[in-house]
Amino acid sequence: MKSLTFLPVFSILFSCSGTSQEIPTNTKKLPLKEASAVAVSKVSNLIWVAEDSGNKNNIYGLTPEGKIAHAVTLENAKNVDWEDLTADEEGNLYVGDFGNNDNIRKDLCIYKINAGDLKNETAVSPSKVEFYYPEQNQFPPKKSELFYDAESFFIYKGNFYIFTKNRSKGFDGTVMLYKVPNQTGRHKAQLLGKFKACNNYHKCAITSADISPDGKKVALLSSSKVWLFSDFKSDDFLNGKTEMFELNDVTQKEGICFKDNETLLIVDEKSKKTGGNLYEIKLSDLKSKS
Repeated sequence: MKSLTFLPVFSILFSCSGTSQEIPTNTKKLPLKEASAVAVSKVSNLIWVAEDSGNKNNIYGLTPEGKIAHAVTLENAKNVDWEDLTADEEGNLYVGDFGNNDNIRKDLCIYKINAGDLKNETAVSPSKVEFYYPEQNQFPPKKSELFYDAESFFIYKGNFYIFTKNRSKGFDGTVMLYKVPNQTGRHKAQLLGKFKACNNYHKCAITSADISPDGKKVALLSSSKVWLFSDFKSDDFLNGKTEMFELNDVTQKEGICFKDNETLLIVDEKSKKTGGNLYEIKLSDLKSKS
């Protein structure tokens, strides 16, 4: 693999309050067992979710109470491993089919769903954006270089920003940020930078991302934490203020999005007696418990 040492690495500094108080959340049970993504569209009052590999090529529109109100089947796409959803300023949705647990895929892609199709039962994607990581030379790489899984992305000013999920032996929390243009065709992903979350894989592997509607905040999710980036310029998201917030519980949290500039929605997968929920959290409540 090519050397990445020329890129900046941003380490997260944070302080803990020592309090065990829980963050206030509005929690609703989900009818889906494996919700892997969540997004909102300005043309719909529903909350959109998807499930990952092994499930139907559907997206589901939920009511604020977490009930399925509508489903859209994407007819010209296969759910190889759908991991995240994002919405653009026109309300179009995008499905990130780039889950890559074993780092062996050569068919990573993003599907567009037109805003007007969200009211239909079926849709045909008008655009498929394919991409590859130029730093990956082996499929799979050796176990110490399993850098090329991803479950997290958002769209911003005509580009997709993809945060990787590090599965390397000797996990150190390193996350890579890639940029891919929102243009039909096959593209070389551009590596913008790296940062280190923390070195506990089960608590710090990144599972979803979103940017606020005003473009001023970026949120990343793991099973137990939210990272919030702010005060950045243009798309230099990692070179600004970084905060980390502990969530109430460690569950298989898989999706995050901004409901508005000050509110987050989070979904987790159901596992035995935990998870399977839709959570609504105010940023002010997150910050008050930090």
